Amino acid sequence: MYAFVSPEVFAETDTDVDVPIQGPGKDQSGKMDYDIKDIQLAEEGKSSVDWANKSMPVLNSIKKRFEKEKPLKGVRLGACLHVTTETASLMETLKAGGADLSLCASNPLSTQDYVAAYLVKYQDIAVHAINAEDTDTYYRHINSVLDTKPMITMDDGADLVSTIHAKRPDLIGDIIGGTEETTTGVIRLKSMASEGVLRFPLIAVNDANTKHLFDNRYGTGQSTLDGIIRATNRLIAGSTFVVCGYGWCSRGLAMRASGMGGNVIVTEVDPLRALEAVMDGYRVMPIAEAAVLGDFFCTLTGDINVIRKEHFLEMKDGAIVSNSGHFNVELDIEGLKEISEYTGRIRKYIDEYTLGDGKRIYILGEGRLINLAAAEGHPSSVMDMSFANQALAAEYLVRHASELDTLVYSVPEDIDKEIARLKLESLNISIDTLTPEQEKYLNSWEMGT
Repeated sequence: MYAFVSPEVFAETDTDVDVPIQGPGKDQSGKMDYDIKDIQLAEEGKSSVDWANKSMPVLNSIKKRFEKEKPLKGVRLGACLHVTTETASLMETLKAGGADLSLCASNPLSTQDYVAAYLVKYQDIAVHAINAEDTDTYYRHINSVLDTKPMITMDDGADLVSTIHAKRPDLIGDIIGGTEETTTGVIRLKSMASEGVLRFPLIAVNDANTKHLFDNRYGTGQSTLDGIIRATNRLIAGSTFVVCGYGWCSRGLAMRASGMGGNVIVTEVDPLRALEAVMDGYRVMPIAEAAVLGDFFCTLTGDINVIRKEHFLEMKDGAIVSNSGHFNVELDIEGLKEISEYTGRIRKYIDEYTLGDGKRIYILGEGRLINLAAAEGHPSSVMDMSFANQALAAEYLVRHASELDTLVYSVPEDIDKEIARLKLESLNISIDTLTPEQEKYLNSWEMGT
């Protein structure tokens, strides 16, 4: 079991370090390489990160221990994550543990430029991320992180790991392991493992109960709806809201859309999940049937072409379509372009596609993660647990990498439970413990009735 000091709910960010900037991508020493939008945004980033830190008590408690013990001292850690205020808190924690860090964005539209500036100026962390960067820049930034020859990778979507295996195999000898944040990334990594091509161990942070039961469900549910509303300013109440998929992220969105008065329809391919959606009170039907009925659509499946050309053709005039799965491939936007006579941006985050019959379909955030494209991602209080898992998984790799095979591992149960305990403690919530009699009963087969 890992031991921690009690969390400080209002732990302050160390902002005493001021990195003087000289020339494109270099500090005065000429050592740190970075690529961000504007270093002058650092002050805004500082106050935003301070605000996030106030509701991340578990991560703050880990940071205090890391400052004393330095479990990551000398470890080069390359991260491909959404560059948000919460990620900045994770970076501060890893740095406190002694890690040498480099960071790039895991999505072209998710970077908060003021956070990138804050990390460069006040934390001396090499960041390669610019909001709305094109695909070439996105992969150039990934390669800039890989140029640091990381010993641990930290992914949100597995783009670091897949790039290493496909394009940079020379780096594998330095890598002791990596972590993965998302459902989509874990699916990719497990596919690599099953095909025998995975070359170093990975920890599936997404599989931790303190991650997917909270981050995926409550974080995605709230932030996705937040992004849709910020982008459109349309009323959810009384509308028909189609949720594609019924994994943990989709459940969270269905719950929140229903809570705001939406009439929720769920589409699924898995009979068990479809049955759960029915029992949770939602209508369940194929997307071909739901396409005719929906006012809002959102995909959260991790698969390709969930909403296709034939579905766009059946939608109402004015249908609003978004995605909150990791990649924009869930929407067949190329297919939509083929059947459209006109396309144009009519509002920030909203592209209008006019079909041959005059019907208009609206795509939000270019089909990318709407909760990060148009909003700010998950609330910091839920990312507190997810990033606590990331920090402790990195520490676990340093301690145990030599014992691990080239497989995808779950977060150890003792870490998962300790994070839950710390979260409850920060909320001033106590729970019962088993009596010796109860423990004996649960571990015995003789006692019976």
